Amino acid sequence: QVQLVESGGGLVQAGGSLKLSCVASGRTFNTYNMAWFRQAPGKEREFVAHSSRNSGIYYSDSVKGRFTISRDNAKNTIYLQMSNLEPEDTASYYCAAHTGSRSGNAFTVDWYDSWGQGTQVTVSS
Repeated sequence: QVQLVESGGGLVQAGGSLKLSCVASGRTFNTYNMAWFRQAPGKEREFVAHSSRNSGIYYSDSVKGRFTISRDNAKNTIYLQMSNLEPEDTASYYCAAHTGSRSGNAFTVDWYDSWGQGTQVTVSS
């Protein structure tokens, strides 16, 4: 497991943008599969975007075309650029890491072994 610290959340109007960051501990960040999830009040945590150690990138249908995930392995950091935000994007956003070699479904919570504390994103209409 690794420690993950998110930042960058806040309050923004609909149509606006925010950029989230997540810094990971450890010296082998380039071998981690990383992802962003989000959780709205009363709802389950849901997949947002994934960046694999092999440069694969995946998005949920709800954010495709509006959000961009990227990583800087030299800084042990993963980013989520969010544009054209909608009130439905309001949630706590969590950074997650899969640091092992176990195969699994990158779109599910269970595959990840490390989680950040979350950062709140609120989009007003």
